[in-house]
Amino acid sequence: MRTTLDFSPLFRSSIGFDRMLNALEAASRVETIDNWPPYDIVKTGEDDYRITMAVAGFSQDDLTITQEQNMLMVSGQKAGEDTGQYLHRGMAGRPFQRRFKLADHVKVMGASLVNGLLAIDLKRKIPEEKKPRKIEIAAGEARPKVETKQIEADKQAA
Repeated sequence: MRTTLDFSPLFRSSIGFDRMLNALEAASRVETIDNWPPYDIVKTGEDDYRITMAVAGFSQDDLTITQEQNMLMVSGQKAGEDTGQYLHRGMAGRPFQRRFKLADHVKVMGASLVNGLLAIDLKRKIPEEKKPRKIEIAAGEARPKVETKQIEADKQAA
């Protein structure tokens, strides 16, 4: 049984998160989800993440990882077709494409393939001008000093 989530209270109390809330709402509407290949997402540090995908049977040459803006795409396509006659085929070897929507300022740092597990390391690097900063409050003045000096300069120029 699938329950639908109501995100409308979040729209009222958040400013500037429209894209994220729209993405959450769209994701909650998705009925069919392709769950192959399986993957884990782990937070390994304050700003570090790792996506681990089980891609048994795929070689390094069969896998492609691309990042375009805020989208990470991992795809797999076997190079050669097996011509053997299978009595039972339980290992999935079909082509796949898995997409991950990344937050702003998240970059792929590297990837490795060990024992059938593809590990993709990600790091969020926020530029200095985007980091939170403390705003000083001027005591006893109606306007910040910069504005007051600019207004006085404008009066003298006129």
